[in-house]
Amino acid sequence: MPAGPSTAARTPFVLLVVVLLGGGLITLLLLNSALNEGSFELSKLKKRTTELTDEQQALQHDVDASFEPEALARRARELGMVPGGSPAFLDPDGKVRGVPSKAAPAPVVAPPPSTPAPTPTPTPTGTAAATPAPTPTGSTPFGTPAAQPSTSPGR
Repeated sequence: MPAGPSTAARTPFVLLVVVLLGGGLITLLLLNSALNEGSFELSKLKKRTTELTDEQQALQHDVDASFEPEALARRARELGMVPGGSPAFLDPDGKVRGVPSKAAPAPVVAPPPSTPAPTPTPTPTGTAAATPAPTPTGSTPFGTPAAQPSTSPGR
């Protein structure tokens, strides 16, 4: 029998403990870096959300300003509308209440400038192609006012 304890049996156990501790540390490092990367992504997305919220509020303010009474009256005048006279009402029995009157004539307004005719532009094949004329802001290609958002409650 040998006089002292054997060191050969301890070597694999010590190596196993060192490998497990090293693997645990490397795993912890990788997990920590993945969490940091997610944290940076989260802060970037929060900043973008704040920017988009500010932009949405500015756009909502512009929409709200376009529906103020002064803006609506100005747009109505631009379209040639005039304020109505005093209203008259029709009772269920057919009796007219109030005195109906015609609206005041509209003031003469200069027509909007016409759009230029399409100009031919050369194409790679050498033939000319017509480019469409730009449409004025706030109107459709047919010359009618652009559709406005609904003013119903709860928007």
